Amino acid sequence: MKFYANAKLVKNYRIDVDDDRGHAVCLDLEEESGGTNMGPSALELALMSFAGCYATIFMLTANKMRATIKDLEIKVEAVKSEQVGTVTETKFDITTKTNLPEDRVNRLHELTVKGCPVGKLFEKAGVKTTYTVKIESQ
Repeated sequence: MKFYANAKLVKNYRIDVDDDRGHAVCLDLEEESGGTNMGPSALELALMSFAGCYATIFMLTANKMRATIKDLEIKVEAVKSEQVGTVTETKFDITTKTNLPEDRVNRLHELTVKGCPVGKLFEKAGVKTTYTVKIESQ
């Protein structure tokens, strides 16, 4: 399977990226770095992609398990090392609202981590990732 990405400079640090399927995102730097703050930076978008991938795989896996998920919220904090020049650590705080028992939610989480392609990229890049899963009953 192949997929594509394109980037086009708009002005200064504003860059439009698209997936060659009609979906586009504006990237930019914050004003302090010379940008106009019109969108996330490429590194922020990578982190957003990781959070979104986790959520997608979580829901796909839950559906395969025939599990009902009423709500899912993922908050990710990343640490960028100035020495390394990129993200070295991420911390996921996951909150889900479900009737599943804790052991089934833990299994769902394990399968999600194992099946998340963006997470695999971060893992192969040596990014240390920790997860905290909180279950709220329905």
